[in-house]
Amino acid sequence: MRHDHIISAKQLSRADIDTVLDHAADIAADPGAFADRHSDTLLGLLFFEPSTRTKMSFTTAMKRLGGDIVDMGSVESSSVKKGESLADTVRVVEGYTDALVLRHPMEGSAKMASEFVDVPLVNAGDGAGQHPTQTLLDLYTIRENAGFDDLTIGIMGDLKYGRTVHSLAHALTTVDARQHFISPESLQLPRSVRYDLHEAGAGVREHTELDEILPELDVLYVTRIQAERFPDESEYREVAGQYQIDAETLDAAKDDLTVMHPLPRVDEIAHDVDETTHAQYFQQAHNGVPVRMALLDLMLGGDQ
Repeated sequence: MRHDHIISAKQLSRADIDTVLDHAADIAADPGAFADRHSDTLLGLLFFEPSTRTKMSFTTAMKRLGGDIVDMGSVESSSVKKGESLADTVRVVEGYTDALVLRHPMEGSAKMASEFVDVPLVNAGDGAGQHPTQTLLDLYTIRENAGFDDLTIGIMGDLKYGRTVHSLAHALTTVDARQHFISPESLQLPRSVRYDLHEAGAGVREHTELDEILPELDVLYVTRIQAERFPDESEYREVAGQYQIDAETLDAAKDDLTVMHPLPRVDEIAHDVDETTHAQYFQQAHNGVPVRMALLDLMLGGDQ
């Protein structure tokens, strides 16, 4: 995987996924064994949108591998504020670093930026497009809790603008999974994503209510209704708060149901769910470190 750009979950085969997840499991079991793998490596962080988990876990991952980071900082404090293009920004930062991580509000931005650089570039979210490293840590969490065989998963919330959903849905076509999508009609999967899933042989099963499918699920993946993605605030207000679960909701679920969320949450998962055995979203976030360590190690030429 050395020098490959990671732009979309669609480029990840089942073999790629297994390689990253197996390596992440090895790292999680003995992180100290990987502490000096990349002591001379600098990772460039270019985040044009706010981030907590993704940015901090990439920082942690690089430092736990023995390397360090160079952070562009906020857009307001960078030359972007002066009108510098994304192409120029990545070409400049490429000269300082060994790999780049890019988050940008424009869909397709990571693909475009990758055409201007020779070091590995990782898409950390491009608008409503893709978020492949979130997908890898999601898959790691699913594999650890429910496995990949005969899996029934429900994905609920903002399916139209949710890049984590688009990436995960594509990746799940490589495993033995039945996918159910629960959302308001106005936030259903984009036609392009639905087409790609059909082309990959996945049956797209869409619902407007969770209760009709909840008892069958092994995993429930909940997403936030993203106010910042809506072009019209009135459209957001119409659907905000429609899809919420609490501990009582989960009385109808399997005892071993795994509840996931890419975070941050607002009100779609009540805090009483945190105290149940179903809740895995904080562990899901923690899994971002070994998974991103594994990906960086492989991309930068680890032993595997």
